[in-house]
Amino acid sequence: MSFPLYIAKRYIRSKSSNNAINFITYIAMVGIILGSASLFIVLSGFSGLKDFTLEFTTVIDPDLRAETTVGKSFLFSPTIEQELNAINGIAFYSKIIEERVIGSFDGAKQAFYIKGVDENYTKVNTVDSIVKYGSWLTPKTSQVVVGFDVSSNLSLGVLDYGKRLYLGVPKPGTGQVSSVDQAFNQVEAVNVGIFAVNEKLDASHIFSSIELAQDLLAYEPNQISHIEFKLKEDADEATVKAQIQNVLGNTITVKNKAQLNDALYKMLNTEHLAVYLIFTLVLIIAFFNVVGSLIMMMLDKKKSLNTLFNIGATIKDIRKIFFLQGALMSIVGGVIGLLVSTLLVLFQLYGPENMKVMITSTLAYPVTFQIKNIFIVFVTITVLGIVASKIASVRITKSMVKTS
Repeated sequence: MSFPLYIAKRYIRSKSSNNAINFITYIAMVGIILGSASLFIVLSGFSGLKDFTLEFTTVIDPDLRAETTVGKSFLFSPTIEQELNAINGIAFYSKIIEERVIGSFDGAKQAFYIKGVDENYTKVNTVDSIVKYGSWLTPKTSQVVVGFDVSSNLSLGVLDYGKRLYLGVPKPGTGQVSSVDQAFNQVEAVNVGIFAVNEKLDASHIFSSIELAQDLLAYEPNQISHIEFKLKEDADEATVKAQIQNVLGNTITVKNKAQLNDALYKMLNTEHLAVYLIFTLVLIIAFFNVVGSLIMMMLDKKKSLNTLFNIGATIKDIRKIFFLQGALMSIVGGVIGLLVSTLLVLFQLYGPENMKVMITSTLAYPVTFQIKNIFIVFVTITVLGIVASKIASVRITKSMVKTS
């Protein structure tokens, strides 16, 4: 053990004869413990809120989605189908048609997106969890499943065979229009279910069979908007994504879940960074106590420092003593804070429901325990502790330790 480290550890363990200095040291230590614990709890809580938000937002997002960059649709040829079936990492894929349409029911009208899906869609996405009333649609029928807000806006119930939902889109072409029939393609549909995912999707989407969407939009049998993929559990996303891109060509772009929700991910990551910086600022303020504590201890140990200097210790050694003392205080305080906050986070995850912090009577505040958050807090505390200790230790000068 080096001489400066040995003295630094003794200074940490021993009490000063001046109670004010002991009190300042305790305050500095408690500040580090509370600061590191608070930072870890906040990061864990925000990670939990992030996961909670993404769980509802991305519940029907596929692992990968291929969509055209030219126009609104592309042709899904037998050659493409054969090559996609040969990719080992793909478990299932579903052909999709998506377009904005106008819905009319019992005099009420609303514009929304129709999402025509084939029979594989239930294998790519878990639809059972989103259908709150009724059931999922039967393939190759005129059935639809509408969003909760769409149902509310149109006063559209489930299995109302007495009244039909009319879906319409403008017909392409030029020239004068003399009737509504000439201006719009229309189909009739029966609502068999109501889904609830999030506010945006509930108010803007309905599901139908791909055949109904093709009929409404006058698409060719192999004309689709995009393809959604579910990957095998052991599949490498980047490799499979590259293989799909190679099959579909440059006019198609392949996106993963993060890219499909890039605006949401950017917002959440920005908020995460902002929260970290705010609490780091609080920690910086707390570390001023460490600087003050070390300077007060230097003044209190002035006679001892003079003795150390007289027996051969250099100014560099004495500075190192207080640098190590401050660094040890920071690391020990940070570790204690992390242990306390880890126990609190784990209790929030696995403790009795009646003792958790609750948002509602049935929903506990979401937290996520992540090793990276421990690493972030530990590195932050260590860096700030080293900087604070360095600031304090350079106050040691020859005139301070040498007496006439």
